[in-house]
Amino acid sequence: MSNHVIYRVQHIYEMLQKAEASKESIPPLTERYPDLTVDEAYQAQLQMIDQKVQTGKNIVGKKIGLTSVAMQKLLGVDQPDYGHLLDSMQVSNKGTIQLDELFQPKVEGEIAFILYKDLTGPNVTAEDVFAATEYIAPALEIVDSRITDWKITLADTVADNASSGLFVLGDERYRVTDIDLPTIEMKLFKNGMLMNTGYGYDVLGHPAKCVAWLANKLFEYNVVLKAGEVILSGALSAAVVAEKGDRFTAGFSHLGKVEVTFK
Repeated sequence: MSNHVIYRVQHIYEMLQKAEASKESIPPLTERYPDLTVDEAYQAQLQMIDQKVQTGKNIVGKKIGLTSVAMQKLLGVDQPDYGHLLDSMQVSNKGTIQLDELFQPKVEGEIAFILYKDLTGPNVTAEDVFAATEYIAPALEIVDSRITDWKITLADTVADNASSGLFVLGDERYRVTDIDLPTIEMKLFKNGMLMNTGYGYDVLGHPAKCVAWLANKLFEYNVVLKAGEVILSGALSAAVVAEKGDRFTAGFSHLGKVEVTFK
C-alpha cells in the first residue's frame, strides 16, 4: 500500500475506534473519503480486529452480509460482504442485551454453520461446505452501526466490521445433510408480533453458497475459515429495529427457535 492509503486506513480505523469508545456515532466515512475503496475498508476492518485480538478477545467466526438481491441493489453492489465475530459478541440463547451498550441495533434471523474442519479458498463449493460443517443452528444477528442513521455505502459497512454487533445461537443442533436448507422458513417475531418471514433460498439461493463465497473471498486476504468457527450465513429477511424492552424470537421450520431480550 502507498503511504497515502496507509494513512487513510489508519485514520478510518482511529475514527471508528473513537466512536466505539465514546458511544457517539460518526458521519459516513465515505463523506470524508468519497473514493474509499472496499479493499481499503477491509484493511481498516482487519486492523480493528487485530487490535481487539491483541487485547485478549478471540475470533470465533465470521458473518456474511448483503446476501439478498434487495440489499445489494440498495447499496449498489453485486456481491456480499463479511465481518468477524469475536467471543465478546456472543449472547446466550434467551439472554439479555443492554441496549445502551450499542448504537442503533437491528435484529435479523439467520442460519449458522459451525465448522469441524477448515475451509480454504479459492475454489470452495457448496458441497465442500457440507463436508466441512459439523452442524447448523438457528441464530439471531444483532447488526449495529457506528455510522450515523445507518447512512452506509458498502465501504462504510465493510470498514465497520460489516456492521456486526452481537449474535445468539439457538440450542438445537442439526446435521446439514438432514435438512433441505433452501426451503427452511424463518419467522421473526418482535414482542410476539410477526415482523417478517424469510426462506433459505433468500440468501444467494442457498445458505451453503454464502459460506462458499466467504471462503473464496477470504482467500484474497490470506484468511481461512477455521474448524470450530461459527459462520452466520446471511439474513433471511429484513432487519428489525430493536428498542428497550423488546423481545425477539426467530422460529425456523426444522431448526427450532432462538430468542433474546433488550433492556
